[in-house]
Amino acid sequence: MAEPLLTVWYNTRCPVCDAGISRQKRRLIEAIKAGRIEFRDINAEPAALAGYRIGLEDIRRRLHATDAAPNLRGGADVAIAVWRATPGEGWLARLFGNPAALPLTRYAYDRFADLLYAWNRRKGRW
Repeated sequence: MAEPLLTVWYNTRCPVCDAGISRQKRRLIEAIKAGRIEFRDINAEPAALAGYRIGLEDIRRRLHATDAAPNLRGGADVAIAVWRATPGEGWLARLFGNPAALPLTRYAYDRFADLLYAWNRRKGRW
C-alpha cells in the first residue's frame, strides 16, 4: 500500500485529544480503509518524527501530521486538513482555514493546546 496522503500523530494519553481523534476516525472510515489518512499514537512511536527535529513534548502538545511529500504540519493546520477530508466538515475547514481567519484560528488553537497540555501534565498523563 502507498504512503497515506496524511498521517496524523496525536497523544492518546490526553483524553480530549483521544476522544476527538476517535470521533474523526469514525467519520473517516472509508478514507482510512482506502489508506488516504492514518492516525497514529506518538506515545507508541516516540521517535517517529525525530527526523523533523521536533520534540516528543511538542507533538504531545499539538497535533502534527506528515503528508506524502513528506512535509510536517502542526496545530490548527492539521485540524483543518482533517476537517477538509471529513465528510460534512469541509465547511469548518473553509471557515477556519480561509486566509482572513487562519491567523486567529492558529492563535486560538495554540492557546487551547497550551491549556490542555498544562492540564494533562498536572494530571500526570505523561
